[in-house]
Amino acid sequence: MLVGRIAIALFLAIAFILTGAVYAQDIQELELRIERLEQKAASTDILSGMDIGAGATFIIQGTHNANGANIGYKGNDKTDAAYSIEVTLEKELADNAKAFMSFETGEGNGVTDDLEVFSNVNHDADNSGGNPAVSQLWYEQEFEPGLIVTLGKLDATAYLDTNECANDETSQFLGSIFRNSPVIEFPANTIGLHLGTVLTDKLSLDMEILDGDGDFEQIGDGPFLGAQLNIKPKLFERSGNYRLIFWLNEAAHTKWNDASKTKEGTSGFGLSCDQEIRDNVGVFARAGWQEEEAFLNGEGEAFSLESAYSAGVQLGGNIWGRKDDVLAIAWGIVNPSQDYKQAGGLQAKNEGHFEIYYNFRASENLSITPDIQIITNPYGKDAANGSSTITVAGVRAQVEF
Repeated sequence: MLVGRIAIALFLAIAFILTGAVYAQDIQELELRIERLEQKAASTDILSGMDIGAGATFIIQGTHNANGANIGYKGNDKTDAAYSIEVTLEKELADNAKAFMSFETGEGNGVTDDLEVFSNVNHDADNSGGNPAVSQLWYEQEFEPGLIVTLGKLDATAYLDTNECANDETSQFLGSIFRNSPVIEFPANTIGLHLGTVLTDKLSLDMEILDGDGDFEQIGDGPFLGAQLNIKPKLFERSGNYRLIFWLNEAAHTKWNDASKTKEGTSGFGLSCDQEIRDNVGVFARAGWQEEEAFLNGEGEAFSLESAYSAGVQLGGNIWGRKDDVLAIAWGIVNPSQDYKQAGGLQAKNEGHFEIYYNFRASENLSITPDIQIITNPYGKDAANGSSTITVAGVRAQVEF
């Protein structure tokens, strides 16, 4: 019995030693694997190479001769504020690819609620109650030769109707007519595909297809299709862009002169040009036309536009010794459609817009921009609370983090 117990004890001891050795080896190998994973994770940190940007826009505007339905009485002038915030994340990936995400939020519509006009005066207004939302989320791959494919939640205006002098409401013109053509029916940021290619050093092409009504539902039933051909002729040996634009929106529209037709599509074309004419001096112009038979959008908006034109000049601050400042002036006109005019028995005059701003670079991270806008024949002289010329004076502060 004693010998048997000793044998069993020796067997268990040897087994324990061998098992411990195996476990020790396994633990050592596991520790080595963990160390390697930690090193790999450190080398592929999700934030490594991430370009993070953030900006905040604060706007105060006051109106004279406000004519909105909510102002209470004719001539009740208003002064309102609004702000917006945007945070962007962009990362370069392997094999000529990158990913992009942006979050936006804001509060207040400014004086836009106090005006009844065809094209409003604060394109930056984002009255989301301070609740952040993903405004863009896409993956982009560059192929040879010079073909770029972008897929995800897209901003259609990033690729269509672009302009060097008038395309950014946080640093350039605030009026919507000078941000993009009011007769291009862009959908809200939505699911879509963009194709871009550089044909030659003087010619590039962008095409996009998005959900026409921007609601992510039945995306194939009513798409938005857009194409922009950019010609860069180097006039006067200066940089310039001459863009030819075509678009089609197949989302449901209702005809003005036949309300039984509720699934009509609409389309249009336009031009967007900017040209440097000398150091620190650039000019720009836009023109656009669209079908006049349908409502402007599928939500049955109260008016329809047929054409719009705008032009302006931008002066760099180097001319007067302020190299980072910008002074710009623009004029534009919006023409309501004849079908809209006839259907409502309206005056439907052409609405005129004038805007001037001075972007003062106060510091590396802060720009302050006084801005004045004048609107003639607001809402085609058909607004219920008056059609006197509207003046809007304001100031914008842009903070870049």
